[in-house]
Amino acid sequence: MIQFPYGISDFHLIRTKGYLYLDRTVAIPDLETVGRQLVFLRPRRFGKSLLLSTLANYYDLYTADEFPTLFGDLAIGKNPTAECNQYLILRWDFSKVSAQGDLAAITGNLFRHLNECIKGFAQKYQAILKFPVTVYAEDALASFDSLANSVKNSGHTLYLLVDEYDNFANEILTSDPHDRVRYHDLLEGEGVLKTLFKVIKASASEGKISRVFITGVSPVVLSDMTSGYNVATSIYLDERFNALCGVTQDELTLLLQQILQVHQQDASKVVDILDVMRRFYNGYRFCEVLTLPLLYNPTLSFYCLRHYQQNGDMPRQMLDGNLAMDAGRIRYIANLPAGMAVIDQILDETHATPLRQLETRFGVEQLQRVQHDPAYMLSLLYFFGVLTIADVDGMGRLVLAIPNLVIRGLYVEQLKEQTLPRFEDQQTAQHLAENFYQTADLQPLVEFVENKYFAVFSNRDYRWSNELTVKTAFMTLLFNDLYYIMDSEAVIQRRYSDLLMIIRPNMRRFPLLKDIVLEFKYVSLADAKLTAKQVRNQSREALTALPVVQTAMQAALAQLQDYRQALEAKYRQPERLHCLAVVALGFERVLWQAL
Repeated sequence: MIQFPYGISDFHLIRTKGYLYLDRTVAIPDLETVGRQLVFLRPRRFGKSLLLSTLANYYDLYTADEFPTLFGDLAIGKNPTAECNQYLILRWDFSKVSAQGDLAAITGNLFRHLNECIKGFAQKYQAILKFPVTVYAEDALASFDSLANSVKNSGHTLYLLVDEYDNFANEILTSDPHDRVRYHDLLEGEGVLKTLFKVIKASASEGKISRVFITGVSPVVLSDMTSGYNVATSIYLDERFNALCGVTQDELTLLLQQILQVHQQDASKVVDILDVMRRFYNGYRFCEVLTLPLLYNPTLSFYCLRHYQQNGDMPRQMLDGNLAMDAGRIRYIANLPAGMAVIDQILDETHATPLRQLETRFGVEQLQRVQHDPAYMLSLLYFFGVLTIADVDGMGRLVLAIPNLVIRGLYVEQLKEQTLPRFEDQQTAQHLAENFYQTADLQPLVEFVENKYFAVFSNRDYRWSNELTVKTAFMTLLFNDLYYIMDSEAVIQRRYSDLLMIIRPNMRRFPLLKDIVLEFKYVSLADAKLTAKQVRNQSREALTALPVVQTAMQAALAQLQDYRQALEAKYRQPERLHCLAVVALGFERVLWQAL
């Protein structure tokens, strides 16, 4: 049985207790040559802490005797670098620093964390430190100076590892976009965080620190640290380190083959399982080189594989609760003045979301731009891991997109909260959707859209087709990754369906669920030569008989006929497949017909 290191980021524990470790040590020589002070950014739960733990064990003077056990069978174990086991290791983890309270409280929280790390360091290396380390309760920067001096005067140098360097600054920024005071106090002038990194820079220049490796989620803090710490090399878009964190499809394939063998299941199931995992967990790219393979989220992949190993089946809930807080990052953007227009743009798969370059300056001076400038919002969403680099267009601009269905679900949930703020309406919508999954009768949902959704959606700033508006409304109501693989603009025989709802393989055993394809068309009131009042006063039968509506309906039905043949051939359950043509007449009425 494979021991998945789910929630474990301790390299020593993983290697000594037989947990799975996906070897990334082949990158260590390149990390040494690219720079001595590095900044590496990746989304939450992508393996950054395990990477730091790997580096700590590789470079630590105290793990030299364990090198064969820890690294012997890994890439770096066969050809270690000259710096292997040459340093004393100091680690800080800013995710442990609370962002609650005023500047004094945050400074106190930071100093306590630094001092505790310094005390642990002094205890660990006391046998080789020739001079004592003094810990100053009220001034952790002085404590760090004392440690650095002790190390140098003892004939050694430090490797400093800083995890989640931007954590509490991000928390301040996203908890209240208008709270510039606390953020400013942390970083501007002689702010404590800026001063800390000035001390790190000075210690490195004096030979007390040999190497620094800093991880985080976003570059929010970097621009405001620049004058105090302008010596770091950013490697987070370097193609050499694209797969430094994350899981590849080849790795997943091998793991799935082992799991299926244990369960004595047919090896051919690997293809179907990988197809589901690809749609839900894959899609991440962290550089502009499009030929490199896309990456899977490691936390979600291990969550799924561990469940399959234990139960012989995929988990019902594809989103692990550990990533649910990413919804808060999307909510932060959605609540900005121009945020919902950006969310709408992201959800439109028929139009690319181009970006001249990723914005990397998110300091105090740019806080106002973050609230109004789509380029800043899109960049921040990329760093948060809820957008990824999907392409590079003909002008060299980055094309950003939602990486997978798990993240799409977070966007859809946020859109639903914005359009249906009342809990009672959300409950009604859920009930109607679940009824639709079983009956394919769209009429109750149509009436809900007319009465509740159109009043909101018709006033939104949709830049492109009104057809998109209608599709977005129904997708928001129907999105359900518990039952379905839900693709918007899914390719079927080189054509695109508007909304494809295919039952997940492990849910096909439930006979009430239907496979559903919806094709949307929009007819403006001007094209129908009717006013909103006239449309509201006519029956559905009369509206359906309008020539302009009939033309749109027949076009949708013709497209659905092509889709049906392809889907029946693929899934071989024609009795479960329902194809529905949906025509919106302005933002007043919705008409539909089953194929």
